[in-house]
Amino acid sequence: MSHPNVPSDQFFPKFEYAFTISIDLAGLQWVTPTSMGATRAAIYAARGEISGPRLNGKVIPMSGGDFPLQRPNGVIDFDARYMLEADDGAVIYMQNRGYRWAASDDVAARMSRNEDVDPSDYYMRVTPRFEAPEGPHEWLSKHVFVGVAEKIPNANRIHYFVML
Repeated sequence: MSHPNVPSDQFFPKFEYAFTISIDLAGLQWVTPTSMGATRAAIYAARGEISGPRLNGKVIPMSGGDFPLQRPNGVIDFDARYMLEADDGAVIYMQNRGYRWAASDDVAARMSRNEDVDPSDYYMRVTPRFEAPEGPHEWLSKHVFVGVAEKIPNANRIHYFVML
């Protein structure tokens, strides 16, 4: 028997692959521990590429970065902000929030040493927001997105899906 409050299928989210951002990170700094018991970091968006069916371009070098908070339980709470440049020259602001956590202490230790780890051994998801100029990229500012990320040594690769 179905639950009376479960919505019909027409309300279930549908996603479409939009693009991937591969970003190189540099300049890691730590505030450890903070006065609240967590660890704050800063890591900068050194460079990156955007490719996909809905957006292509680059990450503007050193236009921002991520300022993650690592909780005592190991969960990393992302707050990344940087600028993108589409192939047509349009500049787009991006803010990315999300979480990463490892399936085990061993995987977390390998990730902290910047070793390659299989994506099935950790959870890394983000929800970006975009501020784009009027015109062909305006759709970015009018949709909800989910990103499924891969942690690569000294880099991230995030696959973005637009919610239809």
